[in-house]
Amino acid sequence: MLSTFDSPSEKAPPLLSKTSAPFLHLKTQNMKKVFIGFCLAGVLLACNNQTAETPMVKNTATTNDGKMQSAEFADPKYMDIGKQMLVSMEQGKMDDWANVYADNAVYNWSSGDSLAGKKAIMDYWKNRRANVIESIHFSNDIYTSLKVNQPQKGPDMPGVWLLSWYQVNVKYKKAKQPIMFWVHTDHHFDDNGKIDRTIQYIDRLPIEKAMKGQ
Repeated sequence: MLSTFDSPSEKAPPLLSKTSAPFLHLKTQNMKKVFIGFCLAGVLLACNNQTAETPMVKNTATTNDGKMQSAEFADPKYMDIGKQMLVSMEQGKMDDWANVYADNAVYNWSSGDSLAGKKAIMDYWKNRRANVIESIHFSNDIYTSLKVNQPQKGPDMPGVWLLSWYQVNVKYKKAKQPIMFWVHTDHHFDDNGKIDRTIQYIDRLPIEKAMKGQ
């Protein structure tokens, strides 16, 4: 099933001009400030949950009254997995990219499209990387891994989530110029350390312009 992510076009807009650079820089810096602020908030919350008598013993996943926190930071190894996935896609090593998915994985886009099963996900992206994308590069990537103990709503299933934000520069084989857009991707990991759910949020504007030949 097709999605707006990496949608091919006959004519795509050029990369942002130099006059747009300050905006990109500001956007990147704002993302980093939000991410840093989130991390600091988590650290402060963990510190507040420790007593003076046993500062290094109390579990940071519990509150002062002994109840489990709704979420906590997860092992940084999940961030390494996310980084390596982007490297594998850049290099066209799609078997390596797909190897982290569970057999029953589901890949959702914010547009409502989806892929069900590891084979469907692998077939779609292997074909897209080999026959549609000439080159792709990821930059300004930011990651955080969380362990959700008590879901707030339906989508945030309990377990480990990897949240990532990054800039995409892609050149399609049928397009004259590369285009740029931003992506936010959430990966959920099962008990075996495999991704069983991906949710991807896409900046549609540059893709829609490319599809219209603007």
